[in-house]
Amino acid sequence: MKAAVIGCGLIGKKRALAFPDDVELVGCFDEVASVAEGFATEFNTRNFASLSELLEIQDLSFVVIATRHDSLHSLAIAALHAGKHVFIEKPGAINQIQFEKVCEVARNRDLRVHVGYNHRYHPAVRKALELSSDGLIGEVMFLRGRYGHGGRLGYEKEWRADKSKSGGGELIDQGTHLIDLSMGFLGKLKFDYAATPNYFWDMAVEDNVFMSLKNIEGNIAFLQASCTEWKNMFSLEIYGKMGKIEISGLGRSYGEETLTFHKMLPEMGPPVTETWSFPEPDDSWEIEMREFINDLQTGTNNSDNLESSLEVLRVIGEIYSRTNR
Repeated sequence: MKAAVIGCGLIGKKRALAFPDDVELVGCFDEVASVAEGFATEFNTRNFASLSELLEIQDLSFVVIATRHDSLHSLAIAALHAGKHVFIEKPGAINQIQFEKVCEVARNRDLRVHVGYNHRYHPAVRKALELSSDGLIGEVMFLRGRYGHGGRLGYEKEWRADKSKSGGGELIDQGTHLIDLSMGFLGKLKFDYAATPNYFWDMAVEDNVFMSLKNIEGNIAFLQASCTEWKNMFSLEIYGKMGKIEISGLGRSYGEETLTFHKMLPEMGPPVTETWSFPEPDDSWEIEMREFINDLQTGTNNSDNLESSLEVLRVIGEIYSRTNR
């Protein structure tokens, strides 16, 4: 299979590095010529002078789109109209309306679109989904998630601080992963409560989001995303009627990834506890890409996350509407 990358920054490089050996990277494009030239040199591929020229490659199977949020949907639609499958970075668009247009074109053209939510492919998350689906913690009652970093000098001047380019602050940045993961355990969620304050950074978008979401049965996901965390952290706790799963860390600056399973005993009291550690380098990017490519090759739908990605943006839109952001 042949692939191309649109958007040659850090994430575009990560996606290119995740290509398996049976995928040939045949081209790249970035609106900043020097960035595209550096990418082309690093990956020994061709730098195309225009998007239209790249999309004219007849045997191009799919494109990876790894740009700012405000250009994700228009680039995806252009690629789909050119007959290419699309792997697009989260959140897929800056709002639900834009992403609905992507979904419509994909279905009309009978092409695949996958939104890059790699956190579902982390080993601890995959293990947690396995334990939950096997019924080992019983019926899920609620979950609690926290995800944060501390920003960096000049963070308030980056494109993520400009709502017209990003779509919002921490909610649409790290908060999207928390919402997506929550849906993996609780299904479709709706707005219950949210606050989107700005405590520290001098910018128009929120630097923290606190939200409570719930499914139709009333099971709650209580979540916070923050860029005033100072020490990077990730925590996801899933509480069932028979036990609890606790995920901590994502590797590198977020700390070693671990999963702890607390199994409640019939007589209650202190649970039986088992812990798994995952010190290996993060391979979620490779696993996610491999699943998408396998679907293209075999016609399966394991990587299809259009509906859940649309739901994430629907929840985000409702939160911003309720909090006047």
